[in-house]
Amino acid sequence: MQPFTAEDQAAISAAIARAEQKTSGEIVVVAAIASDGYRSFGLLWAALLALAVPLPLVFASKWPVQYIYLLQLAAFLVFLVLFQLDRIRYLLVPPAIKRARAHQRAVEQFLVQNMHTTKGRTGVLIYVSFMERFAEVIADEGIYRKVPPSTWEDAVGELTNHLARGTATEGFIRAIERCGKILAKHFPPGRVADNELPNHLIVLDAYGRP
Repeated sequence: MQPFTAEDQAAISAAIARAEQKTSGEIVVVAAIASDGYRSFGLLWAALLALAVPLPLVFASKWPVQYIYLLQLAAFLVFLVLFQLDRIRYLLVPPAIKRARAHQRAVEQFLVQNMHTTKGRTGVLIYVSFMERFAEVIADEGIYRKVPPSTWEDAVGELTNHLARGTATEGFIRAIERCGKILAKHFPPGRVADNELPNHLIVLDAYGRP
């Protein structure tokens, strides 16, 4: 699945470049199809449902044990195959776990994208995970000395609203513009323009692979 066209990616990259022209900060944008495959949840639910299959048959039928066992095994296999479908499996995962996994992947990407290696520690990560409907802005410690975490809430709120409306590209651009204005206010451009981190949109699959 590729949620962005070439034109979408070009528009987002251009927005990053425009924002960074007005600040010494760095903005990196990462979009993940999902933050985890959640395969274990499909297996868990298939096993739980298969365990429940024999109960009514044991008390309400005279089927031989062998038949009940075969039915239970068949039920497990059917549920296991069914729960491999992404749309169904993701519904089985509790929202709190999805949010926790998405946040964990955001923090991982902050490190993977070398956000913590910029000269002034002024990197900002905009992370979105579509399946979890999750968005987060993570700033490096150089920024948090001047900008409290709550400052980014408006950018996250506008981005999630666009995601809900199906206008992800517009949401990314607006979030980049908001983050750029905040960075420009506290971290104006330096004398030498150092572009230390990539300006293009980074798209990942459910396992963190580009």
